[in-house]
Amino acid sequence: MQTRRPIVAGRFYAGTGDSCTAEINQCLEEYPLPASLPETIVAGIVPHAGWTFSGGLAAMVFSAIKRRHRQVDTFIIFGAAHTYYGRTPAVYSSGSWRTPLGEVVIDEELAQQVLAEGAAVSDSEAHSSEHSIEVQVPFIQQLFGGAKILPIVVPPTDEALALGGNVGSVIRQSDKKVVCIGSTDLTHYGPGYGFTPMGVGAEAVQWASKVNDKKFIDLALAVKAEGMLADAAENCNACGAGAAAAAVAAAKALGKTEGVLLAQTNSSEVMAQKMGTTSSDSVGYAAIVF
Repeated sequence: MQTRRPIVAGRFYAGTGDSCTAEINQCLEEYPLPASLPETIVAGIVPHAGWTFSGGLAAMVFSAIKRRHRQVDTFIIFGAAHTYYGRTPAVYSSGSWRTPLGEVVIDEELAQQVLAEGAAVSDSEAHSSEHSIEVQVPFIQQLFGGAKILPIVVPPTDEALALGGNVGSVIRQSDKKVVCIGSTDLTHYGPGYGFTPMGVGAEAVQWASKVNDKKFIDLALAVKAEGMLADAAENCNACGAGAAAAAVAAAKALGKTEGVLLAQTNSSEVMAQKMGTTSSDSVGYAAIVF
């Protein structure tokens, strides 16, 4: 049985079991959940930077799911395609993933059902150096003990929309509680990222968050998956547009007509709050549930 080993443990998040648990608890305490949440949650969008920067927002999404659903059988995690250059979504279809908290099993039955729909291929190698899914798995292990996962790397192509719709159809026919997670960061702004359409400085970073990120977030909240792909291509405001669009397409197929924004921030704001410093480079983050 193949087991994927962690590649960013000890860098993006704590590398040992006890320290990982402690860091998750810190993330869960960073942002309070709003009083109003959807009665049922079928999908969420989470960021995937190092936990110091975005772990609190990712924790919000999983905490919101936990509030509504004590047990989840499987999380389908759509990840960004940072190092995978194929057009077709790639499924890690068998075996397990290891983190500092132990191993979590792949939902092989669900994998075969998704693959049978024809919008994805089985390709474990596509996951070998991709971090956007890995950083979500310890939250699942701690909050939903026994849950399985189905990791899928999703490029920002039209296949993401077909995949999301197919996944929604598979879930509708399943007797399992399955939740979809789309993993993306938002605008990578600043000279370090080679993206400075509004210049450099605090006002430019604010534009990236309040204007550029907001365009993508608003499309997600309106459940407009196709628009999300087009907007990200035009405005460079999501590194995992395919992953987020797949989650939104799945949510729509499951009857959702709107999302709820739990919180939004960026790495510049986090640096100011936690470290007392600022930067001309910044990355946006959002936590959304459907």
